Amino acid sequence: MIHTARLDLIVAAEEQLRAELEGPAALAASLACDVPASWPPEFYDEDAVRYSLDWLRKHPSESEWGFYYFIERAPGTRPILVGAGGFKGPPDAEGVVELGYSIVTERRRRGYATEAVRGMLTFAFSSPRVTSVIGQTLTSLPASIGVLEKAGFVFVGAGDDPHAPPGEQVIRYAIGRAEWSW
Repeated sequence: MIHTARLDLIVAAEEQLRAELEGPAALAASLACDVPASWPPEFYDEDAVRYSLDWLRKHPSESEWGFYYFIERAPGTRPILVGAGGFKGPPDAEGVVELGYSIVTERRRRGYATEAVRGMLTFAFSSPRVTSVIGQTLTSLPASIGVLEKAGFVFVGAGDDPHAPPGEQVIRYAIGRAEWSW
């Protein structure tokens, strides 16, 4: 689990992913939190859940380099699921790891995505295996670009995502260990 000021980023286990395929009530019970009616966030769907479940089954010892649920915690209230994201696998041979994130519509513009990304960066750079982290987004998502820039990423050029919507331009941002400020 990754803790930030307001969020718990929970590593998805098979139990939670299977529960999510059952529906919001099962997911809420599995995570012990409220699941908003707007769940799932944009660009996160059943295929992504199945992909994460399959990846986790093939890489059980590297679950921390996989999918996370973002849960907001606030004193005196029940935790609420506000987003999802994580890593697209462990660092490659060059020490590069890619991250992604998405927040439910009604919880956007509150800094949760930036907070989650910074938490993931802290986790990633705590591993000596990681030399840099990349994040890809679409040119049509200025808020996502802003999240990456606020977290210290710099634009490095065209990206590549076979799952991008047709006609959308993917762009890539990166941050190296030397640029990351703890």
